[in-house]
Amino acid sequence: MAHAIWRGSWATRVRIISGLILMIYLVLHILNLAAILISPTAYDAVQSARLTVIRSNAGTAVIGLAMAAHVILSLGKVVVARTFRMPFSQWAQVLLGLAIPILLIDHLIYTRGAHEMLGVNTMFGYVTRLIWDTGDGWGQAALLIIAWVHGCIGLHMWLRLTAWWRKAVPWLIGLGVVLPVLALLGFVTFARAIDGLLSNPRGEAVAHAAWNFPDAAGFAQLAAASDAANVAVLAILGVAIAAFLLRRAVAAIARPIRIHYVDGPSVRAPRGQTILETSQSSGVPHTALCGGRGRCTTCRVIIEEGLEDLPPPSEAEARSLAAVGAPPNARLACQVRPRSSVRVFRVFDRDGRRSRAHASQGKEAQLAVLFLDMRGFTARTDGQLPYDVVHLLNRFFDEIVPPINAAGGTVDKYMGDGLMAVFELPNAAASARAALTAVEGIGAALASFNARLAREGSAPVAIGIGVHLGNVVLGEIGAAGQAPRTLIGDTVNIASRLESETKARGVQALVSIDTLHAAGLATQGSAMVSLSLRGREAPLDALLVQELSDLTHVRQRDAKAPAPA
Repeated sequence: MAHAIWRGSWATRVRIISGLILMIYLVLHILNLAAILISPTAYDAVQSARLTVIRSNAGTAVIGLAMAAHVILSLGKVVVARTFRMPFSQWAQVLLGLAIPILLIDHLIYTRGAHEMLGVNTMFGYVTRLIWDTGDGWGQAALLIIAWVHGCIGLHMWLRLTAWWRKAVPWLIGLGVVLPVLALLGFVTFARAIDGLLSNPRGEAVAHAAWNFPDAAGFAQLAAASDAANVAVLAILGVAIAAFLLRRAVAAIARPIRIHYVDGPSVRAPRGQTILETSQSSGVPHTALCGGRGRCTTCRVIIEEGLEDLPPPSEAEARSLAAVGAPPNARLACQVRPRSSVRVFRVFDRDGRRSRAHASQGKEAQLAVLFLDMRGFTARTDGQLPYDVVHLLNRFFDEIVPPINAAGGTVDKYMGDGLMAVFELPNAAASARAALTAVEGIGAALASFNARLAREGSAPVAIGIGVHLGNVVLGEIGAAGQAPRTLIGDTVNIASRLESETKARGVQALVSIDTLHAAGLATQGSAMVSLSLRGREAPLDALLVQELSDLTHVRQRDAKAPAPA
């Protein structure tokens, strides 16, 4: 997953890197303000370290280039947008981002500009002297919050598909609230102290001398620089708005194309707009679970007419289509930009008779999946009457399914002498723990079942179990009205292959490291093995469970282990 978060065009990667640099700059600023609550000495130490970095030649160049690149590329993204129908979070990020440079100009001019132009010692007391109990003070507080929220939204939109980020979100939300609050409290605390100091004429004279406080001529020079910078910023924003309006005007004048939707309308669309953007701007229902980022393939369409005039798929689009076994005339609606009229069928939207419910389209979730299979079933039932075979299977399932249900799992499907179960709980940790509880319950139920078989003079039943946790898509798969709810994804395949591997390893179960970590179990001292599974590039570490009761010992060991200091 690490390489996936950097996937995208060069502009996207530069925008991400520049945004990270600016976010680090903002975090240092916030920590500097918050350090005031500890002591003036702590503040001075953080301030000295921060200024050493950001006011060095290298620091100035890096931050300046990052700021310029981020603003230009972000404005460019807005200018080339074909539709402004987007989720609220994206709207918020765009609008907050546009507000930042407008609010930031005065701060830069009266701090860094004052230092460079007039030799002002822009320590924090100087800043509070300028803005405390003024409208500018409220504006700078708003700037801090706006920049912080903008950066947090950007980080979340970038990393939200990674497993570690989803796990950390509750903690990150708390951190995201606490840090700016501490910074603002630090500002208010120090500003009040400075205000009290300056109420004494002697104290004011000493402070102004220490800061090299600007005189009237100096402030006039700063005001002129601020006005010029504000005009430049507004001009850049004006050019961006004009460019966007010009693109819209050219698109309106240019001969449009038509998108004909099977079992849907026929709509006019400007050239260069993706099929998904056309659907969104025209109000045509079109499923896109990942938000049109080309990773879920639920927006895919079958091109019934006009395929020969479409640009070829990119490497990323071709890889996604190949992963789902799509036919040659399938394309991702979020990626393909028709240059002439096309006729398309929305694979996950209409079925020709009725509109499928939202649940039938599928939803993504991070869940634990369990595969179980009875060993040696064919040899065991060879020569038996069909009734006896069915009777044995039903007795077996009557024993092992209740522990699955009791743990919060459900049997998704039965496959002859085996089954697949899913643990659909609110979060990954709960799902993983439920799966492990079910494995323990199956072990106890199997021991009881085999004891009864022994009393009847029958051979015991052996099983193999594979458990893996990861992203799955749950939905109704099949023809309308005859589509049972099921789940698909690599997680299902991995769990199935872990179960198959138990036979070769001579163990009752294999539990993936992802499941163990989600459940909060340590792997040190456990019988771990690295597996190369078909269809998976990287090896997967898994816990060898010789007997199902061994898993109980592992969980009890971790429960008794002392918490880390």
